[in-house]
Amino acid sequence: MNRLVSNVVGSFVEAWQELRIHKTRVMLSLIGVAVAVCAITTVVGLGAVAQQSIVEQNERSGGRSATLSLYAGSNDGSAIDPDVMQEFWDTSLERYGIDYASRVLYTTQTVQFTDGAVPVQAIGVDQPYGTMHRVTLTEGDWFSVDDADRLAPAVLVNQVFWDRLGRPDLATHPTTTLLGATPTTAVITGVYPVSVWETEPAMYLLMDTISALTPADQLAASGSVPNYELWVPPEISEDLIVALQRDAQGALGAGTNVSVSRQDFAAYNEDPFASIKLLVGGVAGLVLLLGALGLVNIALVTLKQRIREIGVRRSFGATAGRVFFSVMMESIVATLVAGVVGVIGAVLIVTNPMLQEFISQGMVTDFPPFPVEAAILGLVCATVVGALAGLLPALVAVRVKVIDAIRY
Repeated sequence: MNRLVSNVVGSFVEAWQELRIHKTRVMLSLIGVAVAVCAITTVVGLGAVAQQSIVEQNERSGGRSATLSLYAGSNDGSAIDPDVMQEFWDTSLERYGIDYASRVLYTTQTVQFTDGAVPVQAIGVDQPYGTMHRVTLTEGDWFSVDDADRLAPAVLVNQVFWDRLGRPDLATHPTTTLLGATPTTAVITGVYPVSVWETEPAMYLLMDTISALTPADQLAASGSVPNYELWVPPEISEDLIVALQRDAQGALGAGTNVSVSRQDFAAYNEDPFASIKLLVGGVAGLVLLLGALGLVNIALVTLKQRIREIGVRRSFGATAGRVFFSVMMESIVATLVAGVVGVIGAVLIVTNPMLQEFISQGMVTDFPPFPVEAAILGLVCATVVGALAGLLPALVAVRVKVIDAIRY
């Protein structure tokens, strides 16, 4: 056992000494490997940022994993008693210990602008909705738990709405007038961004605010029925779907149609990241292949310059196995060092704030840390490339005849 350890350590030391002797050759051969490892590690690291961007975009529309959607309606088309529905909702949240839940209602509110009154899409939500859907604001803050008690209701407007008001400073507490049976002055507390195809003003209001502005029967008559969303751990989502559907049928009566399902992106069987994974894997494989081919070519060319050296070592008693392992280890140790340099370079590139912002296009709020698996992959690839690149030269070195090598 001690002899085996001694031989292995001796081979590493010998390989390192050879690398120091042939510094110029090593530098030339390892530049390509370091660049290749840096490239493959960077691609994997940036792929994690791009994947996070896709995750957050999906969560903004469908909610985080796992978001359940509950819809209830009467079979005859009549409205469900809002008090009964609210009692069932509150009881269910308390029974199952759900902290993140929100009613969601799409309706319209007439808003008084300087150029006239305009119907504006209003989305009624509860305070946890912002966390559930990763709502980001360019100005101001999301609803707080105290906003439901304000005398002047808080409203969050989109960029189009804000531009139409002349982009007032939120520090001045700008207001807007919501028309209806009882005109109400609302305070703008935040602004959220819009996509390039969104050209109409829109706003978020708390559900309690909408209920106060518009009677429930009037909302039902207009076809505006709230949807109910819950953010729960994915591992209990299936059991909770069955339990909520059963409880809703019992609380709302037999004439009620109840639907509970997952609406987040993870509920679909298809992998939403399959295309980006294939792209990252293809680019990484191509980069690694090019780096390996370059190293093999340089290793074969430089081996011819060492044939005499190998012959002398064999004449002094070096076995074929020792020569094979020595040549192989030179390549592995060298590429491992190059791999470390490449991984360091990749970390500096991937964690660069300007590059992250360019990749995410402002759509990522929780940038993932540099993936450890990317660094491990880079080092493993460097070691494998070193072994493959050293295999052919090592075989050639073993097959060289001693007398011919000395005469070379």
